[in-house]
Amino acid sequence: MASLVPPPRSSPESDDWARWYARELGWATAGTSPLRLLTGLHFDVLELPAAAGHAALGRVGRTGPVVVAGQRMRFLVAAGGADELPGLLEWLEWGGITLDLTATGAGGHTTAPAPPGGSAAGSPGAALWLRPPGPRQEVEQSLPTLGGFGSRGGHAPDLVRLVDAAATECHRARLTHARTHPLTHRPTGQPLAFS
Repeated sequence: MASLVPPPRSSPESDDWARWYARELGWATAGTSPLRLLTGLHFDVLELPAAAGHAALGRVGRTGPVVVAGQRMRFLVAAGGADELPGLLEWLEWGGITLDLTATGAGGHTTAPAPPGGSAAGSPGAALWLRPPGPRQEVEQSLPTLGGFGSRGGHAPDLVRLVDAAATECHRARLTHARTHPLTHRPTGQPLAFS
């Protein structure tokens, strides 16, 4: 006889967060523990190691909202950006190179950070806003988009520049890690080569 397991009960905190995301940003959420933001509707997510993400932030300047969760960083980009990632990497001549850079788009989700200014209760590595979203009418205009390609102006940051900086920093992190001997974690003395 199969036992029935009741669904997890939502916490008042996750209910408050879900209401905040719906009311303030118009973003859809799912689940309760943890609360998740649905991707592909208003934004997609580029994810990479946090160290590479911090370095990329220093290179690109303007971005949309950014989340840090433990050793990972997530850049919110315009919906459809996840579909563009493979072609952009190929066009930027990163195709065929193993990078720790992924994208989540339509049908996916990402863990919801505590709303800006709210309590960030949770375990170590919980998702936190590094660059929180602005007001509803401004947030989608702040998301990196392919539509701004090649322009220095416009309303949205350029997705091409963000992807190029993220790929470069992921590659640098990989080369740095490869220079370290896997057992002793001491430098091997081999010089690094960057494109």
